[in-house]
This record gives sequence, C-alpha cells and structure tokens, in this order.
Amino acid sequence: MPDFRDPALVDALADIASRAGAAIMGHYGACEGRAKEDGSPVTAADEAADALIGAALAALLPGVPVLSEESAASFAATDLRRFVLVDPLDGTKEFLTGNGEFTVNIAVIEDGAPVSGVVYAPALGRMWLAGRDAERLSVMPGEEVGQARDRRAIRVRRRETALVAVASRSHRDAATDAWLSGRPVADTRSAGSSLKFCLIAEGEADIYPRLGPTMEWDTAAGHAVVTAAGGVVLTPEGAPFRYGKAGAGFRNGPFVAASDAALVAGPLAARSA
Repeated sequence: MPDFRDPALVDALADIASRAGAAIMGHYGACEGRAKEDGSPVTAADEAADALIGAALAALLPGVPVLSEESAASFAATDLRRFVLVDPLDGTKEFLTGNGEFTVNIAVIEDGAPVSGVVYAPALGRMWLAGRDAERLSVMPGEEVGQARDRRAIRVRRRETALVAVASRSHRDAATDAWLSGRPVADTRSAGSSLKFCLIAEGEADIYPRLGPTMEWDTAAGHAVVTAAGGVVLTPEGAPFRYGKAGAGFRNGPFVAASDAALVAGPLAARSA
C-alpha cells in the first residue's frame, strides 16, 4: 500500500478535487436541487463531481474502496481498514443559495482515522491539504496544484481564554448553543460546509462543536486538515472520533473540533462548564 501521507499522493488528490470543482462551477447558478430519499438535497453538480472523483480515484488508488455520499447505497466493501471517503459537494444548500461556502471533500481513512485529505472551496478559490502537514493554497477550479498561489503551511493557535467558536450556518441548534454557553467564548462565527474545520486549522477559531447528526463523508476531510494542523477532533467526552462505522450506516455521533484537547474535555472545559 502507498504512504497515504506522501506529499505527491496528497497533491494528486488535490488535483482531483480541483477538477471536480471545475465540474461543479459549470453548474453554479444554473441548476436546481431535488430531494433524495432521505430528504437531503442533490443537484446535477453533485452528480457530475461524484462521477469525476470516482473515476479518478479508481485510477489513482486501484483496489482501495471509495465511499461517496452519492453512491453510499451501493457501497459493499467489507474491509474498511483503508478506504476513501468523498463528499463531492458538501454544502449543497450553500451551493443553491449562491453564498460560495461549499466544498469538495476527499479523505483517506486508515484504521479508523483520517490520515490525509483535501477540502476545496471552488467558488472561493481556496484549498486546504492534509498529509504530513497541513497547508492552505489558492487555486482556481481546474488548475493543478503546481499552479497554486500563496501555498503555505498552517497551524492551529493555542489559546486558553476568550475563545472564538465556529458553528454551522445551516444546522446550528439549541444543544450546540448550550454546550458553548459553558465555555469562555468571546465570539462565534458561522460558516458552511467543511470550512468550519478549516477555520480551526488555520488559527482563525478555536473550537467547533457539532452535536447534531452528520455523516462520515461530511467530516473526514476537515478532520484530516485539523489533525494535520495540530488540532483534534474528539467526542464531547474526549474520546477518539472514528470512521468506518458500517453498522451505524456511517452516521456520526456528536463531535468537537478544537485547537487543543483541553478545550473539549480537559481541565479548561471542566473549569468552564
């Protein structure tokens, strides 16, 4: 098996995400959503990006199972020690409203943990990579990462007071507000899709709780970026947040992304609760 943290492989994943971003932008502002069986929205852009990513990953990582939001119903892999999680268009609601806060998410999972990944916001021209380190770069849809601008390493920040929290723009709930009320939060920012993880990773925020339901493909790439930047994604009790939960239909439980484990369930959290 390849080293999934190898920079060349991560760049190859990034090129796939960029091409998927170009496919998505070809539909931006020109397509309507429809409801899937579970009530969530889907568009022609989701489907175009999913087809492109699936074919590209099959060529790049032959034999490695790929679980995508748009093909989850037909996913039949029994060996989940290594697989790829894909959300071809995370933030379909944001895509349909035209606010630009939607992403392409690709993450490689090994032994239950995301070891590398890409989050790409094509409407914003920004990309976040996770491998041996975390990086942010500027790349237009369809460009290869070799053409990227402003490529730089990113790290979480360390702060124990006056926290900046980030919450979902479309899915914020009373439970999240109650959890945050027990922490020394000075400011709360809203963002769509996996961009919330990226704000933690590049030191713009400190903590992101999500107590409502998500799916594994929603979180894996952002989780990889936070971890590579030196942060954590844990359960609210401070336990590891794992992937490959086939028995649960790949549904996630509550989690908290943070710049430091102490903000989740450590001494600072205990003092502030």
